[in-house]
Amino acid sequence: MNCIEKKNWKKIKNLENKTKKEEKINYAVYRFSKKEWFKVLAEYMGIVSTINVLCYRSVYVYFFAIPFVGVFVRWKKKEKMIQRKQHLSYHFADALRGLQTGVRAGRSMEQSVKECRKELQQIYGEKDDIVREFIFMEQQMSLGVPVEQLFLEFGKRSDVEDIKNFGEIFLISRRTGGNLGKIMEKITQVLGKKISVDREIQTELSGKILEQKVMSMVPGIMILYVQLTSKGALDSLYHNIAGVSIMSICLSLYVVSFIMGRKIVRIQV
Repeated sequence: MNCIEKKNWKKIKNLENKTKKEEKINYAVYRFSKKEWFKVLAEYMGIVSTINVLCYRSVYVYFFAIPFVGVFVRWKKKEKMIQRKQHLSYHFADALRGLQTGVRAGRSMEQSVKECRKELQQIYGEKDDIVREFIFMEQQMSLGVPVEQLFLEFGKRSDVEDIKNFGEIFLISRRTGGNLGKIMEKITQVLGKKISVDREIQTELSGKILEQKVMSMVPGIMILYVQLTSKGALDSLYHNIAGVSIMSICLSLYVVSFIMGRKIVRIQV
């Protein structure tokens, strides 16, 4: 093997290694890191302990709570997935502005993707989802995959409406030979306005979300206040079937009201 063949072989191996390092992100599944697992389990134990102190005062509560760990974990993963897609939508708007700048400057879409990735990496870091997606696109483009196909697949995987719409429009414009610069400008304007409205709504709702969290704490604070100030006043509700039944009904109503409150303050544009 001569020097030229060795260099080509090394380039191929490096390219294969890079491709293996950055794989497609599955947005339908969220995987907790070790730190997140510890945080979620600690939060669950804190909630169970609080419920036990306020409603039951029995060690058996911890055994009954074990089957509900999976429900709590799924709920937290769903919350993380919603936040992830929201951040991805915001960051994609910044990416579109970078792509538009590159296309206006006379670069091809493939070149614009590479330049945009560098800018996004400086802003968000290489671990951010949008940066990882653009790195993956670079790797796939080097293997001959069309960029329009990559954006279309990105939209389907992310399940973010704005990214899906861009992928479909970009694919059609490539096939029909449309003016990519004008299309990019129009999409960037529409998406920018949508995100601006979404951020204004989230800002307006932030106060209501805080109020909802405070109101959710009021029942527990009242029970704790009575326990501390009037010792023995609630003893009849503990360690007997009638008391446990009443507390369980109240807890169920509280959980339903909490879920309804979270849905009310969550508005998606």
